[in-house]
Amino acid sequence: MKILMVSAEAVPFAKTGGLADAVSALAGSLSKLGHDVKIVMPRYYKIDRKKLQKLEGPLGVPVGTGQEWTAVYTTTLPGFEKVNVYFLDHENCFGRDGVYGTKSEPDFFDNPYRFSLLCHGALQVCNKLGWFPDIVHAHDWSAALAPVLVKHVCRTQEAFKKTASVFTIHNMGYQGVYGKDKFNDLGIDWNLYYGAGFERNGAINFLQAGISSADMVTTVSPTYAREIQTPEGGFGLDGLLRVRSDVVKGIVNGVDTEIWNPEKDPALPANFSSKDMSGKAECKRALQQYFGLPEREDIPVIAMIGRLVSQKGIAEVIAPNYGCLWGICKSVDVQVVLLGSGDRWAEDEINSLQEKLPNFRAKIGYNEKLSHLIEAGADFFLMPSQYEPCGLNQLYSELYGTLPIVRRTGGLADTVQNYNEQTGEGTGFMFDNLTPQAVYDTVGWAVYAYYNKKDHIKQMQKRAMEQDFTWTNSCRQYEEVYKEALLRGCGIKL
Repeated sequence: MKILMVSAEAVPFAKTGGLADAVSALAGSLSKLGHDVKIVMPRYYKIDRKKLQKLEGPLGVPVGTGQEWTAVYTTTLPGFEKVNVYFLDHENCFGRDGVYGTKSEPDFFDNPYRFSLLCHGALQVCNKLGWFPDIVHAHDWSAALAPVLVKHVCRTQEAFKKTASVFTIHNMGYQGVYGKDKFNDLGIDWNLYYGAGFERNGAINFLQAGISSADMVTTVSPTYAREIQTPEGGFGLDGLLRVRSDVVKGIVNGVDTEIWNPEKDPALPANFSSKDMSGKAECKRALQQYFGLPEREDIPVIAMIGRLVSQKGIAEVIAPNYGCLWGICKSVDVQVVLLGSGDRWAEDEINSLQEKLPNFRAKIGYNEKLSHLIEAGADFFLMPSQYEPCGLNQLYSELYGTLPIVRRTGGLADTVQNYNEQTGEGTGFMFDNLTPQAVYDTVGWAVYAYYNKKDHIKQMQKRAMEQDFTWTNSCRQYEEVYKEALLRGCGIKL
């Protein structure tokens, strides 16, 4: 099949979260299975034009009430030479720092225009190349206009007559909600304000339109697919998702084991496997050295990596006079390390806690190489998410023999097996209610096992490292979704 991925981000070019990892890994893995896959995304300021090849001629893109002209650059996806990535180069829209916003302006005022340019432009790139996809696969609200265009605009054209759309929700919490006055920016007929499902409470909701218009809707784990159809997990769109439940599928993200593999990871001071874990102890020493912690092999290291936002349960861990980190570090013989960035209050509190707690160390920001060392060197990985569509860090942790401590929700529930004290079975430690006490108690449970059930911990590490989290199985499921999309959208049976 010919598959076009439309996304605001993809590694290694631009990343704000797991979406970027998933898009690139899925595209590459589908290519390995013989599919013809291309990605279209913006060229942001930090993506160096000098490392890209420019296509001849400008690209006219209908957007707003007129037309914009962009340049198009291309390169191949690193590690997957058959996947071409196309960048829309438009200085006013994309020549800035930040994908969706910056700390001073978290949501750019012109995002409806910017991402409408992306979606229209992606389909115009197909025209320019003379390459017309079987599937347009759009990712998250910023690409939600793409399935709208496929259904309501492009299928009237002969070239796109046999094109179906798939829309993947990576996070229901981000929906692209803007005032009705922004609808003109979308470059589509006003009849589609209602007809394509944009209207919600007198405003525009991009995510809702994507769900309404796509031939198939996927999300990134089976449990999350069920959760978003409930009032608690649907963020106001659960009714629509229940109406469309026959086209909603949950597929767990895979892991790019070319990048995340402790046996050959170049970011580690020593490699290791489930058969020989001696290198993990060396990684632990290197991690302790990096953060200036005492080099003790006998003490458990608990790690956190991620965005410092409420969704990740960060308040229950570090919030002043509320979070449990102070109690953990004061009453339990552990070391805790953290890597992440996000809400200003959280960053400030973390810096404050570092000054008061000798066994807690953190680095504010994002560092890919350090994240690999943390996953390899830690004993436990704390991920107390309020909700978690799929999650990748718990997968990385398991593959690196670092046992997750997680809330039983979304993809965490699908990919972590809870510890059984009697048999030693499991790959991690789970709790249900997100409270500081629950996090504290579950950390205590894991640490107790570390000190008193060493044989169980070793069994769990080996079992976790031998889990199959490759993209192959996920890609097979996507192939079935693509076939169903073509049947529903175009009446084509493969």
